[in-house]
Amino acid sequence: MQFFPITVFASIMGLTGLSIAFMRAAQLYPILHSVGNGLLLLASGAFLVICGFYIGKIIRFPHEAQQEFNHPVRFNFFPAISICLLLLAIAMMESNPSLAKGLWVAGAIAHLTFTLIAVSRWIGRLYSIQQFNPSWFIPVVGNILVPIAGVEFASKEISWFFYSIGLVFWLSLFAIMIYRLGFHGDLPGKLVPTLFILIAPPAIGFVSYFRLTGSFDAAGRIMLYLALFIAILLFTMYKKFLALPFFMSWWAYTFPLCALTIAQFIAFRATQFVFFQYSGTVLLMLSSLVTLLVAVKTLGLIRAGKLCVPEE
Repeated sequence: MQFFPITVFASIMGLTGLSIAFMRAAQLYPILHSVGNGLLLLASGAFLVICGFYIGKIIRFPHEAQQEFNHPVRFNFFPAISICLLLLAIAMMESNPSLAKGLWVAGAIAHLTFTLIAVSRWIGRLYSIQQFNPSWFIPVVGNILVPIAGVEFASKEISWFFYSIGLVFWLSLFAIMIYRLGFHGDLPGKLVPTLFILIAPPAIGFVSYFRLTGSFDAAGRIMLYLALFIAILLFTMYKKFLALPFFMSWWAYTFPLCALTIAQFIAFRATQFVFFQYSGTVLLMLSSLVTLLVAVKTLGLIRAGKLCVPEE
């Protein structure tokens, strides 16, 4: 428990994202609805278990938890907790709106708090460009998730507030990321899978924008097709990813693929353009296979007693 990593919360993002993807796919393939519900139960249970473990770590080993909170990379996974709350709210907003609203309120408040901490650190501390990586998107760009359920539970103006924060910081950080990769060398091996995080902001940005406006217009298309382009770009680099040994950072593959899958099904619902149905179906299968693979690898790590080890 002493070295239980905060990065484990990324697994809940992947599982919950996959459950939402199956729920959206069920609008075309009703048989998949039960799969989505099953994955939601699994994600909810796993979230409670992981929260219990991490709370135990905070109580028994506060120094180690504080070190993670102050770490330039690992801190970025603390907001994964609030993102999990928001994703669970999205998954439950039709089946259990009362619980979903409570999760959404808690998630939105917590994520805004993490955003304020992250930005104040960027302003108040000196970081090197080599420390910058896609995980830095999580604390601030995660705000872009809030409107998906927020339009059901509060004024749209609140959702626009969060959406604006996420959108502007996404554009800023994306430019810095391109500069970082182009002029300052590759990412360390453990962080290479986090490149998939670059898919999520435009994909979720499209979904939130559609929820806010109800329209499939130029702004929505730009975000959707940018997400698709980034995914294609990363797929062409498959040899780079296949050569990597397993790290917990492999969970970074899962949620972004699920986010793109959801965006495809929403685009199909808006346009009836059959390409989106086929691409969404293929991405759903790919997301399922990747999530299953990473989950099996993670269970192997747990059985081998290598999950809770000191960071090298």
